[in-house]
Amino acid sequence: MTNKTLRVGLVGLGFGAEFIPIYQAHPNAEVVALCQRNEQSLNELADKFGVSAGRYTSYEQMLADPNVDAIHINTPIGDHAKHSIMALEAGKHVACTVPMATSVEDCERIVNATKKSGKVYMMMETVVYSREYLFVKEMYDRGELGRIQFLQASHQQDMDGWPSYWEGMPPMHYATHCVGPVLGLQRKLASQVQCIGSGKIRDEFAGIYGSPFAIESCHIQMQDSDVGARIYRSLYDTARQYRESFDVYGSEKSYEWPLVEGEDPVIHTRGKPEPEAPEKVSVPDYAHLLPEEIRAFTGHGVYDEANEHLSFTQGGGHGGSHPHLVHNFIRAVLENYNAYPNVVESANITCVGILAHESALAGGELKAMPAFTLDQ
Repeated sequence: MTNKTLRVGLVGLGFGAEFIPIYQAHPNAEVVALCQRNEQSLNELADKFGVSAGRYTSYEQMLADPNVDAIHINTPIGDHAKHSIMALEAGKHVACTVPMATSVEDCERIVNATKKSGKVYMMMETVVYSREYLFVKEMYDRGELGRIQFLQASHQQDMDGWPSYWEGMPPMHYATHCVGPVLGLQRKLASQVQCIGSGKIRDEFAGIYGSPFAIESCHIQMQDSDVGARIYRSLYDTARQYRESFDVYGSEKSYEWPLVEGEDPVIHTRGKPEPEAPEKVSVPDYAHLLPEEIRAFTGHGVYDEANEHLSFTQGGGHGGSHPHLVHNFIRAVLENYNAYPNVVESANITCVGILAHESALAGGELKAMPAFTLDQ
C-alpha cells in the first residue's frame, strides 16, 4: 500500500456506523467527518468514536468541507442516486451501499458524473467480498472448477419490521446481493435479462410500488460469454429463513451454498464414485488478504449479539465483507486499482434488477441492457 491517507466522511450512521472503526483502524484512512440529521445522535456517535471535528447535520455542508476526500454513503435507498451525484459533483470519491439507484436513468447519471469528475465510484456490494464468495473465487482462479457451465444465486428475506420505504418494494429492485456474485466470478457484464413474477403479496403492499409479486426469478445472459445465470429474490409473504446463496457449476467441480444458515456448503467433484462426489467443506476466513490492522473486523464490528441491527440479525454479518470493502475502496482511490465493482459494473449489476422487474411486469419480455452499462 501507498503511504497516502484517504480522508473519509460518512453519511447515514445507522448501519453505516459499522464502517467507522474500520476506516479509523486502516493504515491509509482517516475519518474526518460524520453526517446525520439528528444532532443528538450525531454527537453521541461522534463522541463514542472520538471524531471531534467534522460533525454535520447538513449533507451539503459536509460536501463543502475541503478536508473530506471521499464520502461513504449509507442513506436510505431512495437517496443513493442524489447523494452520489452531489458528492461526485463536489469533487469527492464515492463508496455507496447497494443498490446504486432505483432507476436506469439515475444509474446513467451516476456513470456520467463519475466519468466527468474523474473520481472513483464503488458500489459496496457485500457478497462479492464475503468469505464464501472469496473461497469460490479462489477455487475458480486456481482452475479447480474447470469450465464454468452455469451460475445461480438467491436473496430471500422477510422484510416485515424494516423501515416503511421497503414495504411493497419490487424484489428485484434490491437484487445486487445475488446479481453481484454471478457476474463477479468471471468479471462479466450482463447483456440481457428475462424475468417472471410469481405469487402475490398482500394488497396493501402491492399497491405502493405497483408490484404484486412475492418472488421474481430472472435469467441473465452475459456479454461475450456462453454462460447463463439464474437469480431469484423475495421480500414479503414467503416462508424462508434469510438466505444469500451462490451456486457455481463447473466441468470439474461445483459449489453449492447450504440450505440452512450455519451449515457447511457442498463441493461436488466430477469423476468420483456417486456416493463420494459430494463433500461438505468448511469455508475459511480471508482476513489474511487485509492489512493486519483491520483483520479482526472480519469477525466482529459495531453490531453484535449485544448491539443488534436487522442487517446482522438476518444477514449473519455479511460474511466478514466489511473490511474487504473498505480496503478495496481505499486501494481504488489511492492506488488507481480497478476494484470490483467499478462504476460501470455497479450500474450493470443494479440495472439487471431494475430491468428484470420491468420484464416480469411485461410477462417475461426479454430486456437488453443499456449501452452505458456495457461500455468500460
